[in-house]
Amino acid sequence: MKRFSLLAAILIMMTAISVLAAPSPSNANVPAFPGTLANARYVYVASYDGDQFNPNLLPEDREAIGAVQSAIQNWGKLTLVYRASEADIIILVTSRPSEDVLAVYDAHQGASGNFLWRVMGRDGLQSGETPLVTQFEKGFESVQRHK
Repeated sequence: MKRFSLLAAILIMMTAISVLAAPSPSNANVPAFPGTLANARYVYVASYDGDQFNPNLLPEDREAIGAVQSAIQNWGKLTLVYRASEADIIILVTSRPSEDVLAVYDAHQGASGNFLWRVMGRDGLQSGETPLVTQFEKGFESVQRHK
């Protein structure tokens, strides 16, 4: 019985330590933002499956687009545009129960190429709280300070 109690105590402690040590999207290390985008002023936000007006877009992705657009407007450092051809940066998002994704593309090269910067995390693009956008803002501001 003592062994069972000791084993249970150890398992509880290990679980608590692993929960506390797991990084959340808001305080995880921000990947290095590409300096080539330091002069960007205009941003277009869409999902990998289309823009927010696409009738076939999943509701979760439509909500993620709106949440990202709202966060960027509140931040005030970039101007939203509603055509990719008018943007310097294209942000593509996907919101799924298992993980959200925010990826940045150079609009002059198009979103069909490789992303230049990307972050992922569970519940990272929910309305009202967008930790993945916060990471984007920190990354963007880091290259702004160095230009």
